[in-house]
Amino acid sequence: MINTSKKELKDTVETRRTFAIISHPDAGKTTITEQMLLFGGAIRQAGTVKAKKTGKFAKSDWMEIEKQRGISVTSSVMQFDYQGKRINILDTPGHEDFSEDTYRTLMAVDAAVMVVDSSKGIEEQTKKLFKVCRMRGIPIFTFMNKLDRDGREPLDLIEELEEVLEIDAYPMNWPIGSGKTLLGLYDLYHNRIEAFRPEVINKGERFIPLNEDGEIDGDHPIKEQSLYDQVLEEALLLKEAGNEFSETAISNGELTPVFFGSALTNFGVQTFLETFLNFAPEPSAQKTEDDTMVDPADSDFSGFIFKIQANMDPKHRDRIAFLRICSGRFERGIDVTLSRLDKKMRLSNSTQFMAESRESVTDAVAGDIIGLYDTGNFQIGDTIYQGKDKVTFKPLPQFTPELFMRVDPKNVMKQKSFHKGINQLVQEGAIQLYKAYHTEDYIIGAVGQLQFEVFEHRMKNEYNSEVVMTPLGNKIARWIDPEQLDENMGSSRNMLVRDRFDNPLFLFENTFAMRWFNDKYPDVELTALL
Repeated sequence: MINTSKKELKDTVETRRTFAIISHPDAGKTTITEQMLLFGGAIRQAGTVKAKKTGKFAKSDWMEIEKQRGISVTSSVMQFDYQGKRINILDTPGHEDFSEDTYRTLMAVDAAVMVVDSSKGIEEQTKKLFKVCRMRGIPIFTFMNKLDRDGREPLDLIEELEEVLEIDAYPMNWPIGSGKTLLGLYDLYHNRIEAFRPEVINKGERFIPLNEDGEIDGDHPIKEQSLYDQVLEEALLLKEAGNEFSETAISNGELTPVFFGSALTNFGVQTFLETFLNFAPEPSAQKTEDDTMVDPADSDFSGFIFKIQANMDPKHRDRIAFLRICSGRFERGIDVTLSRLDKKMRLSNSTQFMAESRESVTDAVAGDIIGLYDTGNFQIGDTIYQGKDKVTFKPLPQFTPELFMRVDPKNVMKQKSFHKGINQLVQEGAIQLYKAYHTEDYIIGAVGQLQFEVFEHRMKNEYNSEVVMTPLGNKIARWIDPEQLDENMGSSRNMLVRDRFDNPLFLFENTFAMRWFNDKYPDVELTALL
């Protein structure tokens, strides 16, 4: 047992920085994650999702289908130490079909890093994820990526960022060229120039100091470039007409610091990381269902489950529940209460993550993300806590599926592995399971088509169960109070099913069918979520 004073605990918590990286697919979020891990000494080599022929893959993309398709469809958790801070990075799925997983992950972080492709600007998935961050009021830091390629004008990117996302922006640095003409970054915040190829233009030195007027003293090769004069003009414009830098506005999620760089060439990433750590918040108080606030320095341990993942280790077929610690100190063997069931349990087997490698964790505090080996006790959104007073944190967001498939085992002799696979994958939250009310046929629902493809792939490769999937198309799911249910209400236009907790609901063919039902049964109340 570790005896820790409140001050010691508070001091330790203040070193934590827990953030998610969000982006549209292929903006480079996984690559920038890897570069940060390199700086922290957590990995020796960055693999890229595009290096398929060499067999080198992103260290944070561990699932086989991710390697095949070059996308992230799960949230990876990575932890490392850098400059006196303990950093927890959550690398989220970029694909929109898995935005539900990302939304829940954003409930478990204190800040977000938004990666934008500088040649494309603000894309659709970025808008959706940004709205979740704004809803939570968490600080958002922007990294304009792929500066090593020809991209859009920086002023256009900043203007679009402010107009589309309705947030003020403060450029921390400014590109001097792009693609083949890229010379470096004019660092407005640190008053220096960061050379893109220092060995070519600055005798191997990474930074070029600027005087009080923001210019290079004396002769320098970069001053001979027309881009240098152009960036001085743009920098002057930004200083005179741009937004004021405000730590308060950043912490309130009202101002986003913008950094330019190239994750692939590891240019500007270290400056971003070091500056980000100066302004990213430490763990904050978490709100409970009864609107009380749990201080991260409280001595009683508490946390919530925001993700469940089966088979992260194919050799052991394990199941991990990801826990965000909200207060107190975690120690191996700690006794806690599972709030939903009012059930006592001992947390004797836990892990911390560094991409695909894991280590047993013996000590963690508020802000840290740990994995609990789970035999089926936990559900997404569960609170666990210590102390006499019950703690239940606010529920995590839920999403009603829009696409549905009937699913059957291809080999009826493998029913056991079929049922095990479905039940475990459903508990992860990416797909929802229903049963036809009378026939007990399995029906799965998802937000996007890719979730079905991942489900089919994992059933075959992780549970040795090939499945036959029959599309049912788009449906509108609405729950009904069992006391109001008459089984004769079901029809070909509104299929009557049960969810995995045996609650009845209808799958309506379209909005017309739902309106027809409402007109026929005006006293029946339908709900989009339970």
